[in-house]
Amino acid sequence: MLLLVAPAALVLVCFQIIPIFIGMNASFRDWSLVNPAKTWIGLKHYKDVLSDPVFLHTVLPNTFLLMVSSVVLSLASGLGLALLLNKPFLGRPIVRTVILLPLTVAPVITATMIRWSFNDQFGVITTLLNVLGFPEVGWLSDKWPSFSLIILTDVWIWAPWFTIIILAALQGLPKEPFEAAQIDASGPWKTFTHITLPMLKPVIIVCVLIRSIDAFRTFDQVWILTGGGPARETEVFSVYAYVEAFVHLDYGKGAAAAGLGALIMLVVGIGLYKLVNRLMEVSR
Repeated sequence: MLLLVAPAALVLVCFQIIPIFIGMNASFRDWSLVNPAKTWIGLKHYKDVLSDPVFLHTVLPNTFLLMVSSVVLSLASGLGLALLLNKPFLGRPIVRTVILLPLTVAPVITATMIRWSFNDQFGVITTLLNVLGFPEVGWLSDKWPSFSLIILTDVWIWAPWFTIIILAALQGLPKEPFEAAQIDASGPWKTFTHITLPMLKPVIIVCVLIRSIDAFRTFDQVWILTGGGPARETEVFSVYAYVEAFVHLDYGKGAAAAGLGALIMLVVGIGLYKLVNRLMEVSR
């Protein structure tokens, strides 16, 4: 058994464990990519990050806002699409294929497509909105329009993921409770809230847990769409760590920011895990 596990364990150690320790070591040193003296400075970088107004008042609120809004909207969209696709209708296989297309496109390509579509000068959607008489909006030059595009892109990418999983769960539900509801003349809404949703709760909770942790480290869409701008107003945790390490060339501070982000993710993950267990116990 040890020989069978050894190759996977070796890959894990080489490409995850060792880089983590290197990054943690860098976070305690004055490690600039311009002048890599690597002088030991202890917790100074952590203090600098925690006292940085951008990190406290912009990065963290943006990160949690993106996480919550993306998960909620993706879940709602995925649940609605799964309920529609669970019903037989003409051309359902084609519709399923079209809905799942965003999962086949790399997030970088999707973000680039959204950025071009909402460009202030030649964007297709911007031009269409102007023709329809809507007021001009600085989609990529103002904070909230830019942040809305980031959320829209994230929902576009991840709603099909929720759709696939919830649709599979719907098709695996027993038919007897729904037949009993029809006999009792229960309406569609009552059937959904009292039968379908409670039976889907375990699947939905697990999906929310996995997606919430993943949404916390979103980087591709934010970097391609806004780069954290305008004026760092849409910057999230992963972009902040990248900017400190590879734009400001302060590898130590970037590593410290990444370490703090990992601790925050750990706390959030433990909290979500306890919440999941609590909800699962209640659902039983």
